[in-house]
Amino acid sequence: MPRSALDTEEAKQAQMEALRGAGSGALKWGAAAAFLGGLGYAMSPIYRGLTVQFKVYLQMSSMILGGMIGADSRMRRYEQHIRTQRMIARDMAMWQDLAEDVEPPPSASKK
Repeated sequence: MPRSALDTEEAKQAQMEALRGAGSGALKWGAAAAFLGGLGYAMSPIYRGLTVQFKVYLQMSSMILGGMIGADSRMRRYEQHIRTQRMIARDMAMWQDLAEDVEPPPSASKK
């Protein structure tokens, strides 16, 4: 038996989904920021004049923001999927109970 709500299998699956979303979001936004950084370095004397620390800060900020957005998006899709699965299971149980109620009782053989 799990000690807390975070130790359940469903919570662990949700954590993995958030981790996948954060990784993909950070990768996408990091690649976009690197492209824009290269473009800024090639075209902008202002960007070339920035310190290395500030350029790293800009890159890290975009990756962190992308990770948060990606994790949130993936978690929303996962929550919707879980809600749909629970609704399907609940409907199937309801129809199964209804089918059992409709079936006629077995007739006793008459002598």
